[in-house]
Amino acid sequence: MDKDLSVFAAEIRFLTARMLHAKGYGHFGGSLSIVEALAALYGRELRVDPHDPLWAGRDFFVLSKGHGGPALYATLAARGFFGIERLYTLNDNGTLLPSHPDRVKIPGVEMTTGSMGQGISAAAGIAYGLRAQGRANRVYTIVGDGELNEGQCWEAAQFIAHQRLTNLVVMVDANLRQLDGWTKDICETFDFVEKFAAFGFAAQRVDGQDAEAIADALQRARSASDRPVCLVLDTTKGAGVDYVAQASDNHHMRLDEAGLATIASRLQELEAELMKAGIIHE
Repeated sequence: MDKDLSVFAAEIRFLTARMLHAKGYGHFGGSLSIVEALAALYGRELRVDPHDPLWAGRDFFVLSKGHGGPALYATLAARGFFGIERLYTLNDNGTLLPSHPDRVKIPGVEMTTGSMGQGISAAAGIAYGLRAQGRANRVYTIVGDGELNEGQCWEAAQFIAHQRLTNLVVMVDANLRQLDGWTKDICETFDFVEKFAAFGFAAQRVDGQDAEAIADALQRARSASDRPVCLVLDTTKGAGVDYVAQASDNHHMRLDEAGLATIASRLQELEAELMKAGIIHE
């Protein structure tokens, strides 16, 4: 599928923000920062079939930073994996959309994630298994910069590089913030491009809020023949919704009346953009 990525990103951002706004709380910051990456993946890069989520020829995506689940749900709904109306059951009792992705409950989710560090290991295992079976499916994962505090991530990175899993692309959401503050204050990350390169990856930095730039980098990654690829995405936590981006505690937010009103205003702007583009959700 080849979509207008800027419009698709606006749609994902609108649905993500509206879903969380309707709930009044949730993982705003880290969901909004990966919108363009998801637009590039599901709008152009991934081979998937919303009508057959378990299609044997599909590519696999693992959201290692599982707290970004709302953005993934919005993306899957926009692609037709399930109805838009289901988004507004987020975190309700008995919902099929819990706070973090659950592969048993949600069509299109390949791995249950949320425990930091585990998703990238699962993606490595999927890629290794696919190659062992001689299959051409590709695997993609998004890992958070705060998540990379976990040693398991670097064990996985070493395994991926050692096994030369060129059918796997690791994407780092480098939004510079984690649950309890700025990454530089909690645990200095240093340069992820240099670190992944030292582990044996072909690593590069990409504007993480430019879906076309991400899509171009993903396309180039398909020609990698000797080393796995890592894309370090420079992003803003809460991107596209200033109230969230400027909040000091934007990892998980519970909105007060001012926050609800401000985000409602931004939702109106996003909705107007989508109406202009001919994409309207009731």
